[in-house]
Amino acid sequence: MKEKLTLVYPKCEDAIRTKRLRALLEDVLGDYEVETIQTVDGFGPLKNRRIIFAIPLGISGVNLEYCRFLKKMRTDTSMLEGSIGGIIIDGESELYTKSVARGLMFTANQAGCSFPGRAMVEGTKDLLNYNIQAMNLETDNLTAYHISAAEMVKRVMAYQPLAKKRGNILVLHASNYSTSNTAGLWNMIRDQLRNCDITELSLRNGTIQDCSGCPYRMCMHFSEKASCYYGGVITKEVYPAILACDALVILAPNYNDAVSANITAFINRLTALFRKNQFYDKHLYAIVVSGYSGGDIVAEQLISALSMNKTFRLPPRYAMVETANDPASILKVEGIGERATAFAQGMMNTLVEKA
Repeated sequence: MKEKLTLVYPKCEDAIRTKRLRALLEDVLGDYEVETIQTVDGFGPLKNRRIIFAIPLGISGVNLEYCRFLKKMRTDTSMLEGSIGGIIIDGESELYTKSVARGLMFTANQAGCSFPGRAMVEGTKDLLNYNIQAMNLETDNLTAYHISAAEMVKRVMAYQPLAKKRGNILVLHASNYSTSNTAGLWNMIRDQLRNCDITELSLRNGTIQDCSGCPYRMCMHFSEKASCYYGGVITKEVYPAILACDALVILAPNYNDAVSANITAFINRLTALFRKNQFYDKHLYAIVVSGYSGGDIVAEQLISALSMNKTFRLPPRYAMVETANDPASILKVEGIGERATAFAQGMMNTLVEKA
């Protein structure tokens, strides 16, 4: 019997503009029993499903029917509860595919959908983004696109919970704990976690050397030893803790609609470890606090860098995104205690076996 999946495929009226994506879907989904949803009228609650979101963008990067789908997910934050998802974005420009994909992943995740690591495949206008993969596979770019999509679908279908008797959590931050609202929010969450071993590492002390783009062979040489040319706290403390953890929590205050410089340096330096150790069995969480607005941008940035790229799995509602400005003002945000409790419970549901 064929495995069942749901294809969320917002309709595009221009058949010519969807030809490449249609051919890809026919190729990679041929072995599955597929329920297809193309209009928002048929897009109701999809709970406990395996879902592939396939979005044709055309040259403008805008699919009006997809926008209606997006609106529905943002206004029903439980409609994808218990589902596992993957995303295929196909466009006729070198622009827009990644930004649409990470916005979709963040929205679907906030509605309860989990994603395995590297759960997004994109096809840009000329498929130049497949140059390296095609070379490695000794094939052409279009075939590499199809292979990547087929492998991603298999990851979605194979995704299973990884709860343990005790969860091992690594927390990375570059904050001043005495004044940071982000750290204050994490403390509220941490105090409610049970049956979890928690390691907290600061990237604030000393100089965190950013990646300077070593030659590939040099990077691979150090990667073989789970190390990096630039050494320091990243290789001595962070790399071993990454390898040991079940979940990585990033404390990410919003700095000009981006993560801080030290967190960015960590993400860049993670490449050396990633070359020999992929992270499909590790969960990603984020605590994001903005002084004004833009927390969703930071959460999407982490999705793109650490889940789409570095293969961390994305549990449902992976990020808690809040707004607070003055020191300690996070404690006065209406309903913050209840939301922190719900976030902690969600972490335990994912990481810790039920008694």
